[in-house]
Amino acid sequence: MSHEGVRHFFVCLFGREMEKAYFCSMNELYRKMKQLLVEGGMEAGEAQAVALLMLEKKWGLTVTEVLSGGGRRGRGEGKGAAMTSQQTEQEEEEEMLALVRRVAGGEPVQYVLGEAEFCGMELKVRPGVLIPRPETEELVAWAVEEGKRFADNLTEGKNWNRQRVLDIGTGSGCIALALARQLAGADVEAWDVSEKALEVARENGEKVGVQVRWKRMDVLDKLEAPSPFSLIVSNPPYICEEEKGEMEAHVLEHEPELALFVPNEDPLRFYRRIAELGMEGLLVEGGAMLFEVNRRFGQQVVTMLEGMGYEEVELRKDFFGNDRMVKAIKRGYFSL
Repeated sequence: MSHEGVRHFFVCLFGREMEKAYFCSMNELYRKMKQLLVEGGMEAGEAQAVALLMLEKKWGLTVTEVLSGGGRRGRGEGKGAAMTSQQTEQEEEEEMLALVRRVAGGEPVQYVLGEAEFCGMELKVRPGVLIPRPETEELVAWAVEEGKRFADNLTEGKNWNRQRVLDIGTGSGCIALALARQLAGADVEAWDVSEKALEVARENGEKVGVQVRWKRMDVLDKLEAPSPFSLIVSNPPYICEEEKGEMEAHVLEHEPELALFVPNEDPLRFYRRIAELGMEGLLVEGGAMLFEVNRRFGQQVVTMLEGMGYEEVELRKDFFGNDRMVKAIKRGYFSL
């Protein structure tokens, strides 16, 4: 139902006074939501953005509808639904405020809503699975560039004319799914040590509608030699235990430590292991390997990869100006 349709509905059914009361109620709910979030320690601008996001995701309201006191839709019924009864509206408002209180108490809004946006996809997330970050979208964009470069070099007549892509530490599946969507014809595989994460990744694969092979693998274990890949991408755990004091409470209290932290004494353990596997045959000659990295260790990752024999090693910053991504090419020319 359009904004004007909602107004017409109220005028016809209840008259002008009820229409005004309803829209005042919506404005009051929005105000309460922002107030609860600010009282929980959120800055006013962020509180406004979070409140609007929650109203959009849970009730399907646009920013314009909320700010103008516009129409509301019944829970779970989406656009065009009939208005609910006053009692049901009150119940829904209480449910909404209960969700807001969870966010105000420090629970990530993505867990409360059960979803997060990434590369144009609405992905399921829940506790035990790392929430996708915006900067990781930059890693995907770079990986797509490399994937397309490699695809251009594939020629018919080889015994392998379809590029193979591997995402190590897939979590919600965000990187693997984005690559599968953007690299036409690629054969995409994704590994994670957590079965809980893989369960969510599989659900996201079904939701998005692309094919990815999901495998439970611990990259630190001894692995039997798999078929090689032309592109390996990984956003592994990279935060040192000693950095916990610098992190926000909602991350420490709610997101999985397994996906976040590495020992202080060996911060490059995952990069080194994946790079070793690449040299042992996991990556084809001429193939690319891309990592998201801790801004403290970007140059160290570059030095390590160069020392292992990788070429064209490049470090890039994210949109915040932090060293965040590294690319390396395995020496040689693609041939299988």
